[in-house]
Amino acid sequence: MTVSRETVTKVIDGDTFETSRHTVRLAHVHAPERGTEVGEKAARQLRGMIGGRSVEVNTLSHDNHGRAVARVKLNGKSVNLAMNRRLR
Repeated sequence: MTVSRETVTKVIDGDTFETSRHTVRLAHVHAPERGTEVGEKAARQLRGMIGGRSVEVNTLSHDNHGRAVARVKLNGKSVNLAMNRRLR
């Protein structure tokens, strides 16, 4: 596992974002896809939470698309858990 502090440069959807280093997918979060009303809402929620902010990225693995699959924290609080709660 690799832990790093990174600044979010772009939120792609409700469970994926970019930093200057790589694309990150939130581990154990399954947000609806872009192009759907609930998918756009999830993306807005993630953007509001972490957009432009410095987060702690704990990379667990990489997926088939080369994205880092990670646990992410903002100010010591789990972004993964927060998004799962919002997606219920």
